[in-house]
Amino acid sequence: MSSYPSAPPPGSAGGAAGPPVCPRHPDRVSYVTCQRCSRPACPECQRPAAVGVHCVDCVREANRSVRPTRTVLGGRVAASDRPVVTMTIIGICLAAFLASYLLPGLRAAFWLRPSLAGDEPWRLITSAFLHAGWLHLLANMYALWIVGPFLEQMLGRWRYIALYLVSALGGSVAVLLLTAPENYQIPTVGASGAVFGLFAAVAVVLRRTGRDARQILVVIAINVVITFTVAGISWQAHLGGLVVGGALGALFAYLPKERRSVGAVLGVAAMLALLGVLTAVALA
Repeated sequence: MSSYPSAPPPGSAGGAAGPPVCPRHPDRVSYVTCQRCSRPACPECQRPAAVGVHCVDCVREANRSVRPTRTVLGGRVAASDRPVVTMTIIGICLAAFLASYLLPGLRAAFWLRPSLAGDEPWRLITSAFLHAGWLHLLANMYALWIVGPFLEQMLGRWRYIALYLVSALGGSVAVLLLTAPENYQIPTVGASGAVFGLFAAVAVVLRRTGRDARQILVVIAINVVITFTVAGISWQAHLGGLVVGGALGALFAYLPKERRSVGAVLGVAAMLALLGVLTAVALA
């Protein structure tokens, strides 16, 4: 607890009797005292309590001793329920899309072209933040906004970030593995691999928590049909993201509580190692 000098009590040595003042704001007189520490608290420093008021310092000290509320899968429930990570990803994708119009060479410098992946491996991730057009961007960001906040809350931020990025990487690695050599010059962009990974993870999490997963399974089925029937869509990226996202989603959802943190780290590391080996095989 922070320490502030209090006004000298009436009749005490070293100070004349006077009205009580707020220890945080000595220029303010206050006859309201904190129910915990009994110090005066001015209106700015008062916080309503079940009985009377508490000062801000006592409230802060009490909050430190309160264990954070967590979801059934270990995600920390923050005071604000804003999906900060999801909003940040959407913001990055939007900024990258706008920048690609201002800097015409930007997209070509960061999209995934299998023939360049060996010398420029960053393309395996950066391509997931670029999009070919407004419709492509809006479709992926809408899907991300539908499923992202739920997973961000259920899993917690760091596991959600890992799920998104590793699913995106899984989609890119699948492009390297499953694209015919004669098509190695065709570029691939988009967050679809990551979004498909989130789709698969949502289905697993819903089943794990006893909720109805039929709606998301229908969405996945519809998108799979679209993937294989509409020209110009990278079915490889969608398939890779779906598989990797489903695997990580199952890991995060079914790890025992006592092994949740360490197991998640080891699982993500193992998946990255596997994708690294598959990348080396594809580029060999």
